[in-house]
Amino acid sequence: MRILLSNDDGVYAPGLEVLATTLYEDFSVDVVAPDRNRSGASNALTLDRPLEAHQHHNGFYSLNGTPTDCVHLGISGVLCEKPDIVISGINAGANLGDDVIYSGTVAAAIEGRYLKLPPIAVSMLGSHPDNYHTAAVIIQQLLADVRRLNLAPRTVLNINVPDRPLEDIKGMQLVRLGHRVLADTPVESIDPRGAKRYWIAGAGAAADCGPGTDFYAVQEGYVAITPLNVDMTQYSGMDNLSQWLENLSD
Repeated sequence: MRILLSNDDGVYAPGLEVLATTLYEDFSVDVVAPDRNRSGASNALTLDRPLEAHQHHNGFYSLNGTPTDCVHLGISGVLCEKPDIVISGINAGANLGDDVIYSGTVAAAIEGRYLKLPPIAVSMLGSHPDNYHTAAVIIQQLLADVRRLNLAPRTVLNINVPDRPLEDIKGMQLVRLGHRVLADTPVESIDPRGAKRYWIAGAGAAADCGPGTDFYAVQEGYVAITPLNVDMTQYSGMDNLSQWLENLSD
């Protein structure tokens, strides 16, 4: 199995290095990651300029683009051999609930949806985790049997891991995404030249976070695994919308 690793924290992120080092033990691994932190880049592609790649002394490639750019080039075979699966992470900070809409970590995994094996986004709780090795070993264990996994095409696995030693993880839970409330109001500031600037505030607090959600699972010490569907069609709303459209024409 050949694995393409990427992330949104950048090519120098410790989570990326730990995951690559762990997976080298059992798999062929290539790394293509942004040259800097691109958290919150979501599924953006760089279309207004060409991209530049640089290979580092450890074999990792960095790209002056987004996480999606990195995987896009990686799965095309431009920088390395075509992979069997894409793994994105290990992200510093959880990607729970509505976070997946904005997450560059999840977006990098989504770009691997064309491959036969389901891509995986893996994130760890906390902005400065101490236990990256825990998440790396969990991914290593899952990959050992991933070829037997039977999922619908273009399914992405979103995995969140508590920042705990491996022996303190209670197990794994298959859960749905929870939801957050609206984020805080952007913070206004004045720069040294008197211009008004705005800082985007942090994510909103968890609102839908009861049993069965990813928020609840990680809070209780479990690894939260959620299958994501790239097809964003809300099929349950088709009938009501159809009736509404018909009434407009009456």
